[in-house]
Amino acid sequence: MLKIKLFVLVILMTFFNTLSYGQCAMCKAVVEANLEAGDTKGAGLNDGILFLMSMPYIAVFLFGVFYYLQKKKTKEA
Repeated sequence: MLKIKLFVLVILMTFFNTLSYGQCAMCKAVVEANLEAGDTKGAGLNDGILFLMSMPYIAVFLFGVFYYLQKKKTKEA
């Protein structure tokens, strides 16, 4: 049953995925003004914010995978 729920969750997250932007309104305004002025310093700001935001989720996911594998290993022994 858990595998079915996990599979459904992954499918729903895949199909209902939308573009997300990691910037607040003020950061976005500053970067847009910077780019309109011809400067390129703020071009990668959104990607950097999304990268930093994703790291805790990846760490929790990896912890969950290792925990699951450890529990599975102890059940088999």
